[in-house]
Amino acid sequence: MKLCIFPGTFNPIHNAHIKMAEFALEKFGFDKIIFIPAYIPPHKEIDKNLAKHRFNMVKLAISNNKHFEISDIEYQSEGKSYSLITVKKIIEQYKITGRLNFIIGTDAFVNLNSWYKADELKTLVHFIVFPRRGDVDKEIYNEFRKSGWDFELMNSVLMDISSTDIRKIGKNNINKEVEDYIKNYGLYKS
Repeated sequence: MKLCIFPGTFNPIHNAHIKMAEFALEKFGFDKIIFIPAYIPPHKEIDKNLAKHRFNMVKLAISNNKHFEISDIEYQSEGKSYSLITVKKIIEQYKITGRLNFIIGTDAFVNLNSWYKADELKTLVHFIVFPRRGDVDKEIYNEFRKSGWDFELMNSVLMDISSTDIRKIGKNNINKEVEDYIKNYGLYKS
């Protein structure tokens, strides 16, 4: 089975997340992409009360694609969601040999060296890196490659928008089900 994971805060999930996963699915021919919402992301301040809502919104957003699944693996511990622990659990659960594919944006990728047990993580993962902006600094990526990170930089910016932008400027870049969910629960009101 060709498997890829897509961990993230998804606060909220938006169309760029879905387009990244669809692009990776088509380009690499994955059998399955598993979305893994973080319960408590270690590098971000986030309202813990939104955890259940973020999970439910991801579930709604991916429901129309038979190749997409959601995992509650990071919710089971109810603690900080460290990628290394998640990756090890997925590898064990799916009996993966070789490196696990992992979708990530450049904004998170450039901070990988600060992640929990980064040296161990780099031996287990092949990163599929999506640029957030067109200003990719090749020198940074050369340094990552020299230090042992296994990754492929996608040459397409699918949509330059973040979940923070979605919360600030409105819900135009999210699907209807997620938009309705946000309205029904009164989420992200300033």
